[in-house]
Formats: sequence, C-alpha cells, structure tokens
Amino acid sequence: MGATSKNFSEKELACSCCQENKMTQETVDALQELRESIGRPLRLSSAYRCSDYNSKVSSTGKSGPHTTGMAIDIACSGKEAWELLSFAMIRSKIWKGIGVSQKGKPHSSRFIHLDTIEADNRPWIWSY
Repeated sequence: MGATSKNFSEKELACSCCQENKMTQETVDALQELRESIGRPLRLSSAYRCSDYNSKVSSTGKSGPHTTGMAIDIACSGKEAWELLSFAMIRSKIWKGIGVSQKGKPHSSRFIHLDTIEADNRPWIWSY
C-alpha cells in the first residue's frame, strides 16, 4: 500500500499506467497540508508515474520527478493557481520545485507542478 492521507486516496496518487502508488509520505503530507490551508478540494492531474508511463507523457523520460514519488500536478488556473503558488512559495518550506503551466490550452488543461525533491540547485521554478 502506498502513501495516502485524509483527502487523497491511494488510487488518485497512483500511476495511471500500472496503478502503483510509490508516493512518499512526506510529499503526501505536504499535499494534505496544502489542501487544508487553501480550504477546498484539489484536483490532481498527475502524481506517481512509473518509468514507462513517464517516458510516454513527459520530456523528462524514464527518470523524471514524478518517478520519484515526490511530485504532483494539480489542475488549476486563475485565482486557484495564484492561491496555490502563494502558499507553496511563501508559506510552505517543503516544496522545492514549482512548475507553472498557465498559458494557452483550455483552462481545464492548466496545472501547477509541485515537488519535494532536495538537490543542490533547489529550490527553483520554471514554466511549461
């Protein structure tokens, strides 16, 4: 059984391809804290991804952030995205990588990537 929390089930944290959930408990706990701080449900568009699935859907190949169990993508745009970013960058010290996908596409396809990966060059932020 993989990591879970009060508001996030093992299924929604699992890989879409193989249904494995290798999310770290630290990352899921941070996600739960984010949800409680914002005070509304968060819709995940991606959490854990196995290497094979990640290589199909991401330019990071077989070893991207989602394969570590330390990354999530949250579907949001506009004010919801602003609230999410405000918390992640200012009020929380756990999120080390922040990716912003907020232009073009339908609003329903926009998202914020958050991860807890510790590395020498972190924290950092990028756009898609």
